[in-house]
Amino acid sequence: MVKNFILASGSPQRKALLAQAELSPKAIVPADIDESEKVGEKPFAYVKRMAMEKALAISAQYPHEIVLGADTIVVVGTKILHKSKTDEEQRQVMNLLSGKAHRVISAVCVVDRNGKVCVRVNSTRILMKNLSPTEIDDYVASHEWVGCCGYKIEGKLAAYVKKLVGSYSGVVGLPLYETRNLLLGVGIK
Repeated sequence: MVKNFILASGSPQRKALLAQAELSPKAIVPADIDESEKVGEKPFAYVKRMAMEKALAISAQYPHEIVLGADTIVVVGTKILHKSKTDEEQRQVMNLLSGKAHRVISAVCVVDRNGKVCVRVNSTRILMKNLSPTEIDDYVASHEWVGCCGYKIEGKLAAYVKKLVGSYSGVVGLPLYETRNLLLGVGIK
């Protein structure tokens, strides 16, 4: 496994996805940045900016290293769903997603050894079944959603997804096709 890049994320899902693609970072350094939306910022611009800011923050700490940053959001219409802090907030998210199509947008950013920035964005469309109040209560009580935006598709909620068009790995948190190609582009094989 290749280990000559730094992952600017503490996400265990991203680390596992990289391992699936036979890529392993030499270091994991989560970026501590302000993830607030700017006024009027569109979802694609927001997720792209977050991935870039995470990668650039870690690149500033480790100059001349290859840094991989990523961000994933759930979007209903133009509304970006952020990480729920309480069961009630998550219940509202589940009611919003129930029976509707939404998008999961992931951005990946690589900063190379010379500071050059490359970003790719992936969008996946998901159709969720109509969730009963009991299904919503059960999912909220599972606390699988803690620490992620919207839900974890690799868990209990997978049984509620009627249709997925796009990148499964992107929904989990790191679109592997785009990630691998960016890393190949900076010499990681």
